[in-house]
Amino acid sequence: MTNPAPPEVWPGADGMPLSCREKIKVLVENHDEAAQVLADAYEDAVLMGVDRKAMRAILQRLVDALPE
Repeated sequence: MTNPAPPEVWPGADGMPLSCREKIKVLVENHDEAAQVLADAYEDAVLMGVDRKAMRAILQRLVDALPE
């Protein structure tokens, strides 16, 4: 399974793209780590017999529960 690439632009709270290289580096690393954790959790669940569509919905609820 190939993880999606991080976004080319990280929008700031003011709508302008972030330009700090260190911040972008951390965001890219976090994106890669999160994508791998989600992929691993999904794969494990499917291997244990969880329905693929149900697991996607479970993972989506995790994202939806993040504070705004």
